[in-house]
Amino acid sequence: MNPDRDRGIWRWWVYQKERFPLVQHGPLIFAFSFSAVAFVWMLRSSAGWPNLLSVVVAFGSCLIFFLQLRIADEFKDNDEDTRYRPYRPVPRGLVTLRDLAGLFVLGAIVQVGLALWLDARLLILLLITWTYQALMGKEFFLGEWLRGKHLTYMVTHMAIMPLVDLYATSTDWLAFQGHPPAGLFWFLLASLFNGMVIEIGRKIRSPEDEEEGVPTYSVVWGRRRALGTWWLVMGLTLVYACIAVRRIDFFVPLVIILGLFLGGAVFVGTHFMRRQTKGAGKWIENWSGVWTLVLYLSLGPVPLFLRELG
Repeated sequence: MNPDRDRGIWRWWVYQKERFPLVQHGPLIFAFSFSAVAFVWMLRSSAGWPNLLSVVVAFGSCLIFFLQLRIADEFKDNDEDTRYRPYRPVPRGLVTLRDLAGLFVLGAIVQVGLALWLDARLLILLLITWTYQALMGKEFFLGEWLRGKHLTYMVTHMAIMPLVDLYATSTDWLAFQGHPPAGLFWFLLASLFNGMVIEIGRKIRSPEDEEEGVPTYSVVWGRRRALGTWWLVMGLTLVYACIAVRRIDFFVPLVIILGLFLGGAVFVGTHFMRRQTKGAGKWIENWSGVWTLVLYLSLGPVPLFLRELG
């Protein structure tokens, strides 16, 4: 008998702490979803606040999307986790893949309910996003070919980010306007490259922290190249975010804010290269999270609040 399995519902609390910590992910996902709604609202309206129902549906749906991505990874990586990382929840028996499949379906049902609550037309974009998730889970049926091409693998998988963001924005423009506003493309492009910031940032590690069977970017590209790529995609995120906010008159503040945080990333990365001690890679991962939070706050909530309260 597995003692973890005897914990009943508490095993889900343990699972989320280890694999999908809500304290860490919740604020980021709220900033992500509220930014999407606020940005398109400002594109199509010169005053006022976005619909509260749009904000609720966007946040709930996005939270479930990212949980589903985590669950899909549990299935995709199960063989490697069992072999190299037996301490993780599924290999050690805390939860089973069948349990996770049930949670995935439950989340999908909630997403359908949220879509119908706001506008049934959202189901079309929901289905498109699920389809892309499913293709990701199967590695687009090109698994062996993709695994040797790390940049292509990352780009194809990070394309889910603008899709999720598109869905979040659609809770405003689709429900209340019927078509996407001009300027949305640049926002989605910034989201794509920011997904790469997060993905690369969490896979740069010190030599002591590398694990067998885990192809981190610091291993496959080398630490210097991985760090340079992290800075590059962060810079591209800044560029596309700046193009996006020109339509909401927040260009100069965004350049200053993100410029400072890009400078902070250069400092963090340089410090990492000089002192690659155990756990030092966490600074890069954490800075990716801080950058993401600042980015999405600056793309939507901050300019919206300044506009309405100023």
